[in-house]
Amino acid sequence: MGTIASAELKPGDLIEIFRPGYQHWALYVGDGYVVHLTSAGDITGAALANIMSSGTERAIVKKELLSKVAGKCMYRVNNKHDREYPPLPPREIVRRAEEKVGQEMPYNLTSDNCEHFVNKVRYGVHRSDQVYQATELILTGILGMGLAVIRTLTRVQRN
Repeated sequence: MGTIASAELKPGDLIEIFRPGYQHWALYVGDGYVVHLTSAGDITGAALANIMSSGTERAIVKKELLSKVAGKCMYRVNNKHDREYPPLPPREIVRRAEEKVGQEMPYNLTSDNCEHFVNKVRYGVHRSDQVYQATELILTGILGMGLAVIRTLTRVQRN
């Protein structure tokens, strides 16, 4: 993980950028550029807080230098679903990504985020593992709290 030499990146690769508290996703399209779904000022700071509180927002597809998008954050190639879903040919991935550049799209943290966007373009599959993992953690927490309450009530009934 870290900064990757441009020669190691291949057009169509998914790039996972590690931001504080979440991962931002982009598609490498060549010559140091990525295409990604983001708010007008990128989804950081006040923009992220606004999106998280409101639940929905509009976002824009941008083509920018990976070095600008990643900033000082670590990143890596993560084509994690290649075994489960065959990726489209690289030329088709790049074409699909670049034809979206400049388009405004709905943004929703749980149903239409940057990870959904890149997976849809690379694999034709609308999915976000971050959302799935967060939902799983929340449900596990709720289940754990429910079991704790049942145990407490059971102890109280015995006494």
